[in-house]
Amino acid sequence: MKKTLLIFIALCSVALLSAQIKDVSSAPYNFKVTTILPSTPVKNQAVTGTCWSFTVKSFFESELLRKGKGEHNLSEMFSVRYNYINRVNDNYLKLGKGNLAEGSLNLMALNVMDSYGMVPEEVYTGINYDSKTHNHRELNSFINAIAQVPIDLKTKSPEYTKLLNSLLDIYLGPVPDSFSYRGKVYTPKSFFKELDLKTEDYLHLTSFSHHPFYSNFVLEIPDNWNSGRFHNLPLDEFVRVIDYALENGHTVSWGGDMSEKCYSDEMGIAINATKEELASEEGRKLSFSRVYKEEPVTQESRQQGFETFVTTDDHLMHLIGKGVDSQGTVYYIVKNSWKPEINRFGGYNFLSLNYVKAKTVYLMVHKDAIPGDILKRVK
Repeated sequence: MKKTLLIFIALCSVALLSAQIKDVSSAPYNFKVTTILPSTPVKNQAVTGTCWSFTVKSFFESELLRKGKGEHNLSEMFSVRYNYINRVNDNYLKLGKGNLAEGSLNLMALNVMDSYGMVPEEVYTGINYDSKTHNHRELNSFINAIAQVPIDLKTKSPEYTKLLNSLLDIYLGPVPDSFSYRGKVYTPKSFFKELDLKTEDYLHLTSFSHHPFYSNFVLEIPDNWNSGRFHNLPLDEFVRVIDYALENGHTVSWGGDMSEKCYSDEMGIAINATKEELASEEGRKLSFSRVYKEEPVTQESRQQGFETFVTTDDHLMHLIGKGVDSQGTVYYIVKNSWKPEINRFGGYNFLSLNYVKAKTVYLMVHKDAIPGDILKRVK
C-alpha cells in the first residue's frame, strides 16, 4: 500500500511538472521529465540568506513522504533561529573572526535538529514583524551589532544572552515549549523524535582533489563556519551517487554555485557554456534564446574552478528529478526556494549534467542512497 501511494504521488508530480514545461514548448530548450520524486510545494525564502534551511526542510519533507509518514510543512525559521545563536557563540569564541552572515550548510541544520528538535510551519512561521514574507536585513544587522559587545568586553553576561533571545523573539517569535499538531501535543524534541528522522543516517559528500579521495575533511568554504566534515569522492562516483539516489527513490540536498552567467533562474536553466558562448552575449546572464555549446568537465577542470574561486558555494537547492532536452542532454531537476513566480517553471530549474559536474560543491543524501561499493569506501 505504501509503495503504491508513493508511485501515485510521483506520477502526479511528473504530470504537474510536465504540464508546466509544456507551456514553454516553443523555447529552444524543450525538456522531457524522465524521473521526478515526491516533494512538497515550492516556498519562498524571500529577503534572507536561508536557502540552507529551506533546502534541508524540503529534503526532509520528501524523506517523510518516502517513509510513508505523510505530507508535512516543516518550519524553516525554527532552525534559523537556533542557528543564529550557534553562530553568534562561535563568533565569540573566534574573537569576532567567525561568520555572522546568513548562509550555512546542511550540517548546521542537522545540528539544530539534534539539539533542539523540529516544529511544523503552522507552529512557528518565523514572521513576527510587519511583513508578509521573510526579511532578515534589519534582524541580521542587529545581530551583528549585539554580537560585537561581548567580544569587546571579553565576557558574555546573562543580560547579553537575554538580549539576543529577546531580539529573536521580536523578529521571529518566541519558541513554544509545547504545541498541538494533528490531534497530539508535542515539544519540539518529541515532534522530531516522532518523525523518526535520524541525522546519523545522512552523509555529506564532495569531490575535490586537494584532499585524498575517500578521506573525510573540513571543506574550505566560508559557510562551513563550524568546520563540518565531508566525504571525498572521485567525480564519476560523486555523480553516480546522484543517479543511484534518484533511481532508488531518494532525493538529494544540493549545494553549489548559482552565480554563473550560464545560469538563469528566470529561464530555469543552467549549463556549463564554453568561453566563446559566454562571450557571445552581453549582460549578466545568457538569454537562452538558442542552444549553447557546453564545456566538458574533468576532475582537473572542476578543481581549477574551485581553486581559482570561479566555482563558489552560494546556494542550496533540493534535487528531485532528472530529464533530457531535445538533443538528449541529461539535466537534473532542482526545486528552488526563490520567488516561484519569477521562474517560468514555477520554482524548478534544470541543471545540465556538465553544470552539475562543474558547479556542485557538496551533496547530502541518505546512506541508502549511496551504492554499496562507494559506501564501503567512504566509511
